[in-house]
Amino acid sequence: MWGDKRKRKTTRIDTLIGQQTEVMGDIKFSGGLHIDGTIKGNVIAEPDSRSMLSLSEQGTIEGEVNVPYVVLNGVVIGDVHGGEHVDLASKARVTGNVYYNLIEMAIGAEVNGKLVHTQEAEELPMALNHMESLEATE
Repeated sequence: MWGDKRKRKTTRIDTLIGQQTEVMGDIKFSGGLHIDGTIKGNVIAEPDSRSMLSLSEQGTIEGEVNVPYVVLNGVVIGDVHGGEHVDLASKARVTGNVYYNLIEMAIGAEVNGKLVHTQEAEELPMALNHMESLEATE
């Protein structure tokens, strides 16, 4: 009913930011991060990771999000870069652009910005770099 469970990504929560917590500054992480509190800074996953961010209905991020797997049900004031999958639940409020490869949006979710599909945009520079490296070896 909810799709093939074998294809769904499940990540354990390694880091929890509680509802009464406010973090001033950027957060760089790997694994699973769940936010119930407030972040005033960027939230960035380690490069080449399979990390996941979940933001609860009580959570707020004032900064850019750059994480492969993103599940939002709170407020983000800034751009969201979900390299693999972005899930916007019914209470999600994004003021900024959402860059995604695959997106799910529930009824009630709000995006005050652009929805930008990035798969083709990412493949083109990679193809150009590959062509340049082939030309250099000839």
